[in-house]
Amino acid sequence: MNKSYKGKILISTPDISGDIFSRSVVLIIDHDEKGAFGMILNKKNHNMSLQLNDMLGYNIELYEGGPVETDRIFFIIKGEHFTEDIIPIHEGFYLTEDIEAVIMAVIEKRLNMDQFKVFAGYSGWSPNQLDEELEKKLWTPVEIYNLDYTTPNDESLWKKIMQNLGGEFLLWANSPEDISLN
Repeated sequence: MNKSYKGKILISTPDISGDIFSRSVVLIIDHDEKGAFGMILNKKNHNMSLQLNDMLGYNIELYEGGPVETDRIFFIIKGEHFTEDIIPIHEGFYLTEDIEAVIMAVIEKRLNMDQFKVFAGYSGWSPNQLDEELEKKLWTPVEIYNLDYTTPNDESLWKKIMQNLGGEFLLWANSPEDISLN
């Protein structure tokens, strides 16, 4: 492992196309010699969101955290801890799988619906895999300050970040989804 990207944002290059990582923005939750673990911040699952809304009666957007273990549910939460089962991300943000604690916090009005984001699955890399992908320039690490991880985002987040980086990234931001059409 060359460097830990824990807490960093990675954006995919247009070379990654045709899969879940195409035009994705990934928050790396953990990265060490055992591998890396993160959540895709900008891939809504519209069908599952509608199903959750119908079942629960709340407007909940479900995001695809990644292609690994898509039957697991994760929450990025902004605010105070109400469970001990957490992974700190940045000051004021943490990750949990404690669905019961999240539901109770919502029912008890200790957690507002705009203070969390729900993910199905996660993005995972085996030891050195992320380093190799970074060396191949499949990902670009980006320093973004004050990004609210609980804000609803869609595919436009990737384009906005690319545009803000300027230079060659501006070209990528304006490239078609299928780069072979370029």
